[in-house]
Amino acid sequence: MQFYIITPFPEIFNSPLNETILKRAQDKGLVKIHIIPLREFATGKHQQLDDYPYGGGPGMVLKPEPIFKAFESLQLDREDNKTKIVYMSPQGSHLNQQKMEELAVLETLVILCGRYKGVDQRVIDTWIDEEISIGDYVLSGGEIPALVMIDGIARLIPGVLGNTDSTLTDTFHANLLDYPTYTRPAVWKGLSVPEVLLHGNHQKIAEWRLEKSIQKTAQQRNDLYLKYIAEVKESKSERSSSN
Repeated sequence: MQFYIITPFPEIFNSPLNETILKRAQDKGLVKIHIIPLREFATGKHQQLDDYPYGGGPGMVLKPEPIFKAFESLQLDREDNKTKIVYMSPQGSHLNQQKMEELAVLETLVILCGRYKGVDQRVIDTWIDEEISIGDYVLSGGEIPALVMIDGIARLIPGVLGNTDSTLTDTFHANLLDYPTYTRPAVWKGLSVPEVLLHGNHQKIAEWRLEKSIQKTAQQRNDLYLKYIAEVKESKSERSSSN
């Protein structure tokens, strides 16, 4: 999968993209990440990227000219359903595990990182397929949200993680939070690992993990728990009607 990141501040990506899972994914050739410095497409002595908003008001707005040129330089196939352009914006739809899974099947994802008061609306109207937000709060720019999204998507790509089953037990998979996990030693400062995990009965372990996932979800994320219960009921109903 290829990522193109259009940003006024490319240096922000240097360290995060060259560590741990993202570095290994690139070394294996499973992920290619291209940083597009927006200032390279700005004109004038000072290569200005922003300007005052029409109509007045506080803040600065990223100008359309350099962003249009950056997109045009990529020569994207806009009709290709394997390519998508997103804008990281607090006004966008929420990024969740389901959205990560949808994006992970793409061949090319282009990410525009905003700054200041945002980008000229003509950029959004012309180029952006979807605005995406990582939460209902405002950050200094779209670079950190872009990193969050890239990390979440990359680990879903086959071969990126050492154990391909890892993503199937992640929190939010099937609308459940993850079950409690333990490692050695079996007893630490008088605290013991649950007995069921110590004897290798995989069926009982699976049952225990599901039970704990359901309990944890009900306690900490009732919204997800209700979705899980609804899906279980729907699945049972479908099986009954097919028999």
